[in-house]
Amino acid sequence: MDTSAGAPGRRTPHGDAEPVPAPFPQALIDAFRAQPEPPAFEHRSRVVPRGEVLELIGRCADGLRAAGLGPGRSVAVATDVTPEGFAVLMAAYLLGCRVTGLRPGMTPAHLVYVLSDGIDALVADETGATPELLDAAGGVTVLRLGPDLLAAHPKATGELTAQGRSEDIAMVTLTSGSTGRPKGCTQTYRSLALNWAWQPARWTERTERLAAGYERYLLFGTLTSAVIFEHLGVCLLGGGTAVIPDPPLVFPQVFERHRITACLMTVPRLHHVLDVLRTDRVDTGSLRVLLVAGSPLAPHRLAEAARKLGPVVHQGYGQTETGMLSLLTPHDLAQWPDQVYDSVGRAWSGVELGVRDLEGRPVPTGATGEIWVRTDSAMAGYWKDEEQTREVLRAGWVRTRDIGHLDEHGFLRLTGRARDVVIVNAIVHYAGAIERALAAHPDVDQAYVVGAPDERTGEAAHAFLVPADGRAPDLDAVRALVAAELGEASVPATFTVVAEVPVAPSGKPDKRALLSRVAGPLGTV
Repeated sequence: MDTSAGAPGRRTPHGDAEPVPAPFPQALIDAFRAQPEPPAFEHRSRVVPRGEVLELIGRCADGLRAAGLGPGRSVAVATDVTPEGFAVLMAAYLLGCRVTGLRPGMTPAHLVYVLSDGIDALVADETGATPELLDAAGGVTVLRLGPDLLAAHPKATGELTAQGRSEDIAMVTLTSGSTGRPKGCTQTYRSLALNWAWQPARWTERTERLAAGYERYLLFGTLTSAVIFEHLGVCLLGGGTAVIPDPPLVFPQVFERHRITACLMTVPRLHHVLDVLRTDRVDTGSLRVLLVAGSPLAPHRLAEAARKLGPVVHQGYGQTETGMLSLLTPHDLAQWPDQVYDSVGRAWSGVELGVRDLEGRPVPTGATGEIWVRTDSAMAGYWKDEEQTREVLRAGWVRTRDIGHLDEHGFLRLTGRARDVVIVNAIVHYAGAIERALAAHPDVDQAYVVGAPDERTGEAAHAFLVPADGRAPDLDAVRALVAAELGEASVPATFTVVAEVPVAPSGKPDKRALLSRVAGPLGTV
């Protein structure tokens, strides 16, 4: 079964082909130029109007141009979340560069690996210019955002016209590198020009309804995150203001203090917010969009969030390789209250969703298989990794390597990851399915499953449970629940009750840290 919502190659109501949008990031430049007065950023105590951001972009572009950067040249960027950090990114894109964002916390070895791979210049601000980064730069030209770009160019002189060539690589988004070296997901200038978030001329009614909630968007984390960057585009092109508060951010109090209307957060952070709201009175009434993404959200937690926060909770599904793919909205929850809490919504604008079997053939509605997607804004491939690219990209489709099914209304339900499996006695068991069965027990708030080598069965599943409201789960009842739902063979070999789950730098549950506990205190490997 395949579903779509404004699929690639869309046509107007009159049957004409939709016009090709302006080159990236011209739509943002034109929008800011047309209305320069509204605030684009609220950075701590400083309000930065759109016109001032344009001036910052122009000054950064002049500095990058003076350093010999332009179409086809490459620049790595390491900055804090600031208007100036955003401006240098936009300037590099405006000039048509290939831009690689360096995540905070990258290891020295990963920095050397990335910076030695054809990078022409490195731009860093005071926060990003760590000794480790500067050592890793080697012979790469280093440009300081303050002195070398902004101070050296006190007034913008060049034209703000997008120069990116359609098929050139524009963005390289690095993965965590947890498997050895960070992979780079590449996007062309064409794919960014067609990305739903950055082209308001292509927005559908659903997109406009979402963007209307981004009046005051809480911006935190890193601008090198593809998902944060995407939703920043929704905010700015929808006329909103990106709010960057003083650190540290305290959730959910930050919503009340800064009158936040929209926020993107991971599932563990939502768990924290709900835990606080059980005991503290915090005014979250300003919220209009709370979009949760990054890992599966248990239905009972989604229901609790909707009760405590109101009709503002959205659940999104996407990947760095593709951008946002589906969205479950409060409207969906209200229309199908007993049917969709276990789904991640329907195909997002410009996205086709399909479910296929092991041979890549579409399966019937309701059947489980691997999720394949098609969207104009998908990656062009993994940087200098043709083997992985061939594995994931198939004739215009992207294999997500996630497992799930679509129902008759087009709602997508994820049941596991093709790569997140435990093979017990040569039988494949999906960790996601076991986790959902565990979390269905009323005394279990969160559940996570990892696989570890086992002398008897090849691998064994090990469960980590966060109890609900401090109640100690009846493990015999939990085992029985999994056995009834999935069969005796799916029952984990061990259960460990933890107060909280470790969180990776990405904000997602850190299963590698959980696996280390299996190899240590549990003594099962």
